[in-house]
Amino acid sequence: MATLEGNADARDIPVVRRRSKARANADRGPRLRGDGRRSFLLTLIAVLAVAAFLSPMLRSFTYAIKSTDQISQAGTPLYPADPLTFEYQGKQLPILQVPLTDGTTRPLALFEPGRKQSTFIDPANPGAAPILWVGSWRTLQQEWQLAPHWDNFVKVWNLIDYPRLLFNTAMIAIIGTIGTLLSCTLVAYGFARFQFPGRNLLFTLLIATIFLPAAVTIIPTYTIFSKLGWVGTWLPLLVPTFFANAFDVFLMRQYFMTIPTEMDEAAAIDGAGPFRTLWSVLLPQSIPVIVAVAIFHLVYTWNDYFGPVLYLSGTPDLQTVALGLSRFNGIHFRDPGLIQAGTLMTLIIPVVAFLLTQRFFTRGLVVTGIDK
Repeated sequence: MATLEGNADARDIPVVRRRSKARANADRGPRLRGDGRRSFLLTLIAVLAVAAFLSPMLRSFTYAIKSTDQISQAGTPLYPADPLTFEYQGKQLPILQVPLTDGTTRPLALFEPGRKQSTFIDPANPGAAPILWVGSWRTLQQEWQLAPHWDNFVKVWNLIDYPRLLFNTAMIAIIGTIGTLLSCTLVAYGFARFQFPGRNLLFTLLIATIFLPAAVTIIPTYTIFSKLGWVGTWLPLLVPTFFANAFDVFLMRQYFMTIPTEMDEAAAIDGAGPFRTLWSVLLPQSIPVIVAVAIFHLVYTWNDYFGPVLYLSGTPDLQTVALGLSRFNGIHFRDPGLIQAGTLMTLIIPVVAFLLTQRFFTRGLVVTGIDK
């Protein structure tokens, strides 16, 4: 009897476990459904926020491929389109939505417009007799067909000598980025690794210059460059980049301090000097912050308008895209499509550079936020 009872208890154990697991799953079901709803709601809010953020860019793109007539005309569709026409007797007739006496509305080609009555041709049957319609044809709705005007980009490319402006901007951005990386790397390395009297005070003073308004230094800086004869050249835009700046020094210094000093000591034991340690130990591990600083300076230089307008206004051959586009907008202000096309063309390179380096850029900013 004892053996039978023991076997019965052993057989009952899996049943009890299955029941407890089913009860746990039943309790977990509402919780999972609640988490799913919450996740869906958060995703929906994020999608709506991104859509609202990108809506101006979408509007700019649609304007860039619209014709001037469509932009200036009221009641046109949101997408790029041209009026739908029908060729009849060697003429291009506009097609309008015409309400007929039988209660239907048909697309008809306007043949003879009039104030009180107009004559229309049926595009589906042009050989039939013309249709006389009583009313003002101006109240009728125009038919449109999809027609993106990609030639707007070609017009901008040729009208403002875009290749030359692009070359000037790229050279200033590349040389300035190289100068920023060289100078900021050396200064940040000194603050992160070397011990010298007044280091913390000097670093505090350096960071304090971030809060100095740029307008305060405009006149003395321009006076110095004017005395040196640099106005009208790229030198005022390039030389200061080789003397570091507080923001990029701060980012790189913070990142360098996250790298253990034991690695420097190991390199010193192997006979490496300070520059060798910087080149072989710190820089290979600092790619994210280097990319972040490079992207920051590239985008800033690419979009900078005040610097070029201050020093390059009298030399059109040396002007940047921002300055050339501003001059172009003043001339072609009646053609918003060309203005938007030129604006989008200036955004291509910075956006592509950011997308290609997004992973390193984000990591560089996250790591430099560590409290040191």
